[in-house]
Amino acid sequence: MPRTIRITRSHKLATAVLVAAGSVTAIAATGGQSDAQPAAAKTSIAAEKVAGVSTAKEAAAKKAAQETAAKKAADDAAAKKAVAERKAAAEKAVAERKAAAEKAVADRKAEAKKSAEKARSEKQAANRSTERKAVAAPKQYKNNLDGWIRESLDIMKKKNIPGSYEGLHRNIMRESSGNPNAVNDWDINAQNGIPSKGLLQVIQPTFDAYHVNGTEKKPTDPVANITAAANYAADKYGSIDNVDSAY
Repeated sequence: MPRTIRITRSHKLATAVLVAAGSVTAIAATGGQSDAQPAAAKTSIAAEKVAGVSTAKEAAAKKAAQETAAKKAADDAAAKKAVAERKAAAEKAVAERKAAAEKAVADRKAEAKKSAEKARSEKQAANRSTERKAVAAPKQYKNNLDGWIRESLDIMKKKNIPGSYEGLHRNIMRESSGNPNAVNDWDINAQNGIPSKGLLQVIQPTFDAYHVNGTEKKPTDPVANITAAANYAADKYGSIDNVDSAY
């Protein structure tokens, strides 16, 4: 049979003491923990602050380095741009001077060409004017012995037929006395049916053989007669000036 333990008043007091002692110990232990926690927290906060300061300095230093690098890059770019602009300006100035020189040369050539063309045009216009005047106003000759001789001399000059005013006039006066319609009806030529006619008394066959183009085809025409006779005399005697008698 189990033994019955009797709790006395003494037991109760002892138990109470023990419980109280345990509570004190527990309180003491709890109190120690409470004091240790704030110190650790303070240490952690201080460490975090130090770490934050260090990170901020590193960030600031990094930012400063980046700004320095950026400034240097900008300065280098500005310097390169300035060099490029100076080079471009110099090249532009050289090109402008070259273009100006070439333009000046081209302008002078154009002006010279224009002047030459103007002079040529004026000369051509003058020539045309002279030609028009020559056509519009042909040389006029008097319808007399003097005029006939002078007109004949101009034609002879163009045809390279020699002779002078004196030579023509002298022979005309001997042969016909200046009568363009004079006809010899008594000499041998007349007897043969080919009488001498005109100022220089030319027979028809001789007139036909020595007729000068551009003159009338009539031996009694004064100018045609003179030029044909002078042409014949040049062929036979070298010039009408060398004739002093019947020829």
